[in-house]
Amino acid sequence: MTEPISSPLPTPARTLPVVAVVGRPNVGKSTLVNRILGRREAVVQDVPGVTRDRVSYDADWNGRSFVLVDTGGWAPDAQGLAAQIAEQAELAITTADAVVLVVDGTVGTLDSDQAVVKVLRRSKKPVVLAVNKVDDQRAEAEAASMWNLGLGEPYAVSALHGRGSGDLLDAILDALPPTPPLDLDPERGPRRVAIVGKPNVGKSSLLNKLARQQRVVVHDMAGTTVDPVDELVEVDGETYVFIDTAGIRRRVKEASGHEYYASLRTQGAIERAEVCVAVLDASVPLTEQDVRILTSVEEAGRALVIAYNKWDLTDEERRHYLGREVEQDIAPFAWASHVNISAQTGRHVDRLGPALQEALTSWETRISTGKLNAFLGRIVAAHPHPVRSGKQPRILFGTQAQASPPTFVLFTSGQLEPGYQRFVERRLREEFGFVGTPVHVEVRAREKRGKR
Repeated sequence: MTEPISSPLPTPARTLPVVAVVGRPNVGKSTLVNRILGRREAVVQDVPGVTRDRVSYDADWNGRSFVLVDTGGWAPDAQGLAAQIAEQAELAITTADAVVLVVDGTVGTLDSDQAVVKVLRRSKKPVVLAVNKVDDQRAEAEAASMWNLGLGEPYAVSALHGRGSGDLLDAILDALPPTPPLDLDPERGPRRVAIVGKPNVGKSSLLNKLARQQRVVVHDMAGTTVDPVDELVEVDGETYVFIDTAGIRRRVKEASGHEYYASLRTQGAIERAEVCVAVLDASVPLTEQDVRILTSVEEAGRALVIAYNKWDLTDEERRHYLGREVEQDIAPFAWASHVNISAQTGRHVDRLGPALQEALTSWETRISTGKLNAFLGRIVAAHPHPVRSGKQPRILFGTQAQASPPTFVLFTSGQLEPGYQRFVERRLREEFGFVGTPVHVEVRAREKRGKR
């Protein structure tokens, strides 16, 4: 029911009404979002400011579907990072069909709540007032006092326990415009691209540059992105769903609280994507973390484009050492196409489009059984398997078991040595390309007939 989706944009497929959830920090917006969705999707922690971007999810209630947008805490006098978070909340209001204002029923109305109300009145959007943290009847009297905000009936809810959520959802549906019939495209939707990398390598800056707007909060503090953020972006005339993810830390156990859940969501984003753009910081030495991220993409069987970011911050000496690091550490991923970019200045960001197309085309490539076996026959004749202990296993025939990623099964007269198996994979790449995609080669040795 609740797969995270791209943010609402004026596209033919975007016909669902949009509900933005706003309020000051730590009133329980993300907890309420999870309650509406029916599962833990938004990152929640008892610390203000965990949610920083606009994050959208598909939701439904009583047969009506809508888009639910979780936002960061809105504060009228915000500075720095907090101001950017507030700007994202205001953007969410402008794109929404209805707004849910969440206030804290345990503390009553604050000046910052009144400031949010002024912004909502200017927007002229329908507003549903949710008074959260009303866990029992005694707190309902305080919730009733929220009539003074002038937004109509306050709905007393407990996002944590689910109390009153049904009435709130009914009110949300009443505030939404009628839903036109879905304009379903029989063709496949936009391709899914996950932007992955260590914290603070420029993933969000790259997404903003591609989207040509300040789509996600960017700050020089590492770890600004927590929830995966989806955005419909057009690159070279092709529409993609880009997923900006939290930086993958060196060890999941090093992450705590919301960072731990964010790391799990990042892995989920890789699984949900078809191709990943791994962003590496070219201005500093590559690390074991970078290699681990590339490995996680390969193990998930996703296509891969490596973007060496912050190229504008590298000099001749750094580029020399980077070349050596790539030869030594990134050599196992030589099959991935790479681009040298600067997300800050936009340098060569336009080269990502062709690289993505090439990687996806390779990822979906199918080789006919006839062509594959003709190829295998040629390499076996030219480079037979070495004889070991008087035995020489042979490749009897092969087939492509699947695409996405290309997976080949070799039926053999005996077990192949790992080195020979890698040789076959290397020759497959030389013959058929496969730039930007992992290639899996499996061996099925013929079973020996047992003696009677």
